[in-house]
Amino acid sequence: MEINHFQPFSTVSVKPQDYSRILGLDPGLNCTGWGIVDKEGFRIKYIACGVIKTGASQDLSIRLSKIFHELTEIVDQYQPDTAVVEETFINKNPASALKLGMARGVILMAPSYKGLPVFSYTANQVKKSVVGAGHADKDQVAAMIRVLLPTAPTKLLPDATDALAVALCHGHQIKIRIS
Repeated sequence: MEINHFQPFSTVSVKPQDYSRILGLDPGLNCTGWGIVDKEGFRIKYIACGVIKTGASQDLSIRLSKIFHELTEIVDQYQPDTAVVEETFINKNPASALKLGMARGVILMAPSYKGLPVFSYTANQVKKSVVGAGHADKDQVAAMIRVLLPTAPTKLLPDATDALAVALCHGHQIKIRIS
């Protein structure tokens, strides 16, 4: 008697063409915000968010290394398709601007190192996309995040809120492929 053995189907997930997982990043040396959203069709859904904090008393190289390693772990854990970074504004203090620039460089490099395309938007572009006004304040952005992502935690740190706003902005900008 011959017994047929059936192999189970592969557990590889197939994403629909109009699906994208977006990692939004709000650069900072002391506190880098991150947020993940899924875009499927016209819907954008909250997945996760948080902050990467570094100690001000630590050596700069240690702080930058921590940001890089934690971001690469976030990419490994959540498997985003793309990363989006908010552009930073020029600080009046040259030393602070230089350090923030170094942090931003690491924040741009980490997802790129993992093979992700990286996009960036200005703060005004993000605010206009999320709130409808390019000069909205942080409270208005936070209020719209609660409306647009109702499953997100109600109490978010400002850096995580900004990162979700950047992800939402990109979600509103990307074209949908319709088959």
